[in-house]
Amino acid sequence: MNLRSLMQAVPAKAVELFTKLTDTPDTAVKTRERLFAELKAELERHVELEQKYLFPVLRKQAETKELIAPATRDNKTLRAMLNELDALPKNDEAFLPKIAELQKTFRQHARDEKRELLPAVQKALSEEQVQDIVEKMEGSLAEADQARQTEAEERRAAARREREECERAELLAQQEQQAEQEREGAARRNGEATREAVEATARPLETMGEAGKHTAAAASLVPRTGFPFWDLMFALSGASSSRDIASRGANISAPKTGQPPRNEEEVIPLAEEVLVVGKRTVNTGSTRIRRYVIETPVEQQISLLRERVVVERRRPATNKVTGDTLTELSIEVVETDEVPVVAKSVQLREEIVVRTERTEHLETVRETVRQDEVEIEHANTRHRVRARG
Repeated sequence: MNLRSLMQAVPAKAVELFTKLTDTPDTAVKTRERLFAELKAELERHVELEQKYLFPVLRKQAETKELIAPATRDNKTLRAMLNELDALPKNDEAFLPKIAELQKTFRQHARDEKRELLPAVQKALSEEQVQDIVEKMEGSLAEADQARQTEAEERRAAARREREECERAELLAQQEQQAEQEREGAARRNGEATREAVEATARPLETMGEAGKHTAAAASLVPRTGFPFWDLMFALSGASSSRDIASRGANISAPKTGQPPRNEEEVIPLAEEVLVVGKRTVNTGSTRIRRYVIETPVEQQISLLRERVVVERRRPATNKVTGDTLTELSIEVVETDEVPVVAKSVQLREEIVVRTERTEHLETVRETVRQDEVEIEHANTRHRVRARG
């Protein structure tokens, strides 16, 4: 790469960034901040290359020494305008007009360099000096690119670590939530089992209490005659009857063999299990999307112009002399070549949308439940009757 193409690469990139900034709406603050940061970096790099590698050599040449002052003033003006725009809010109504003013100033600066500075440099410096400047500039640009690439890699690595930490935190939170739900379910099931056991224990006690009430009622039916002898006899007879009733009540609460007493009830509870199906969320895996960069060689043809000096001799159209003749005259014509200026622009090719989609489906849960049944056997018949509770 020669000095001209190297110095014109930054203006080409800057023109592209100026166009993108002008087209952004006032609501796209983040986009404006990103584009202005890129523009500021490009212009500052251009100014730094000139002041660090080009101007010191031009100051030593008498032919180019006078070009340094206006170029230095232009660079100071560009930096002042960049600092003013950097401090200005990107959605301010004065931002785009100041961007347009900066673009106009930079265009004039680039035009002066192309028409005056670069031809003077090529005329005053030797090819070795120009090549030395170019090599130093390219080395500085390569170091800056490497630094930016390293910084970008560090930002991507930090973002990846932060994303992985967030994923781990979400996974731990889900696991803790599932464990808490399982603990609550176990506590609820234990409470239900305890309540059922208490109810099952309370039913026989209620039956025994009812039997005791019947016994007390039978004892209260002993007659009173007013004669001590007969009262004593009836009392003995009533105590015997009370003992019979009490024994029958005991047989009711805990029957063993034989027939139950006549006109008494015995309660046999019949229970069954009811299937209760709940649901909980479990982690079935994760999907990771990683964006990476690949490099693809491309090529494109461009038509370039070459301007060369052509010297030819011809006969004059008339013998009449016009202008100065018979004096020394020196004419210098500059030959120019168009060279490719490579710039890259970033545009969106497609978008990857990552979201979760929730669907609902039916699933049949099969389980075995238990229930009590009762079998009734009549003593005076030879068949059994089975009844379902």
